[in-house]
Amino acid sequence: MESGDGRPTDHIVEMEGISKRFGEVVALEDVTLRLRRNEVLALAGDNGAGKSTLIKCLAGALRPDSGTIRIDGEVVTIESPRDAKRRGIETTFQDLAVAGNLTVAQNIFLGREQVTGPDSILGILDKGSMRERARELLEDLEIDVDVDAKVSNLSGGERQLVAISRTLLSEPKIVIMDEPTSALSVEGADRVLDLIGRMQDQGISIILISHNLDYVRRAADRIQVLYHGQDAGVIEDSDVDREEIVSRMIAGLPEDERVEEDGRSEEDESGDAVSA
Repeated sequence: MESGDGRPTDHIVEMEGISKRFGEVVALEDVTLRLRRNEVLALAGDNGAGKSTLIKCLAGALRPDSGTIRIDGEVVTIESPRDAKRRGIETTFQDLAVAGNLTVAQNIFLGREQVTGPDSILGILDKGSMRERARELLEDLEIDVDVDAKVSNLSGGERQLVAISRTLLSEPKIVIMDEPTSALSVEGADRVLDLIGRMQDQGISIILISHNLDYVRRAADRIQVLYHGQDAGVIEDSDVDREEIVSRMIAGLPEDERVEEDGRSEEDESGDAVSA
């Protein structure tokens, strides 16, 4: 795959130099995130580290003050969540937007209902087609939930699976998951992690945000850490000791890597660096 300017790229998402302020508060400062194709990249950090702000910039809920976003190598400006969806980016947020009084099928198609008839506004809901498509989607994802069941009767883990499956209705290239295992039982969390693996098998690239480092290490190929709105490095091996992740979360980039980064920056500024 080549970028828009013809250079080869293995990354489906490249966010470079992203900064965002809210008044006097610096939420993000010169953050770079690169998501490879068909990988699970975990985004870790303490409360207030900037994780949600960063993904909202990618999901179209916020506009960064500065920085560049590339999708498939092309520089883009993501104007809104609808624009993000159009570019193949779907997001599941921590507060599940599921309607307990509706069925599983109705929740999957909530806001994207299919209609029959010549008028897409005044047409009749095509309930049969939506039920069948929802059933196919759940079967493909190996989610054993009745499409006619009321969501209010499901467990927390099953509700999360329904919320995630809804994001796949548009066949996205990129899915952002914000705390998908939060407040779930061990069994429910395991089912969500299994689903993440199946999504990856289908070629979907995933950004996973979670405070549960054990789940992060199980699901992710790489782990990027944020500290007070700044990069705290990318850990290439998800089997790394839990203590190393925690130390980056509470202290930032290790001194040796900080020196290395500073050296690279000075080299870039001097113009002596070799062009990629």
